[in-house]
Amino acid sequence: MSRVVLGVAGASGAALALAAAGHLARLGAEVDLVISPAAERTLAEECGPQALARLEGLVTRRHSVRDVGAAIASGSCPVAGMIVAPCSMRSLAAIAHGLDDNLLTRAAGVQLKERRPLVLLAREAPLTLAHLRNMTAVTEMGAMVLPPVPAFYLRPETLDSVVSQIAARAVDLLRLGAPVARGWDPDAPPRPE
Repeated sequence: MSRVVLGVAGASGAALALAAAGHLARLGAEVDLVISPAAERTLAEECGPQALARLEGLVTRRHSVRDVGAAIASGSCPVAGMIVAPCSMRSLAAIAHGLDDNLLTRAAGVQLKERRPLVLLAREAPLTLAHLRNMTAVTEMGAMVLPPVPAFYLRPETLDSVVSQIAARAVDLLRLGAPVARGWDPDAPPRPE
């Protein structure tokens, strides 16, 4: 069984965390959750008052963002990688500059130093030059920046299908098993207008 860290930062797009946790649970992954206080608020605002309980029900364990002594703060803790969904620009900047000031950013830094997959669903629009430079910096260090952009070519019919597909792509980037995300099929019949 694979062990994965799921970080949830305070950016909009909290449903991405629920979808990623669901995909990881269906794969049988052991999931360590780290969620910032801003993310808890965003989760409640965007997904409802019971969303945090639903998220906690999908993971193996939850760590306080202040617990920099948790097992996942060490490279000796064997994990397959980490997803930050969504990833705020504050968390992105902290990761890009090695500011391991909380468990979320420390766990992300551990993935980079151990050369493990780190997938950041960076959520902001439009992007400033600072955002772009931070994205470049984390990419140069080995992270994968996956802005939560819909796969329009799949012609999604609901917001839930868009969120699920984006989260599935993030999970697939960890390479835990067979792909979860729906792939492009050039032979699929077009949807009626």
